[in-house]
Amino acid sequence: MTTDIPSSIILGLYLAAGGLAGTFYFLAVWWNARLFAERGGTALTILLMLGRIVILGGVLTIAARQGAMPLLLMALGVFIARFAVMRGLREAAS
Repeated sequence: MTTDIPSSIILGLYLAAGGLAGTFYFLAVWWNARLFAERGGTALTILLMLGRIVILGGVLTIAARQGAMPLLLMALGVFIARFAVMRGLREAAS
């Protein structure tokens, strides 16, 4: 006997995963910019830049293989995370 998880819960998890991936991505952008501006550590900066692009691309690719709706919801999560992270960083900088 198997129990099926309702599709609305699964789609909500895609939205949440997109939010987590987006938060990681945009915090890494901020950290990357600080590393480049303060120390000029090009090797670590390039590695971090490639890592965040690969991770976000991989997560979105996994969602795309599941269908259009998971991909759109995950992209929406990334979009929402962008606003949340930028607002938080702006308030922290003030």
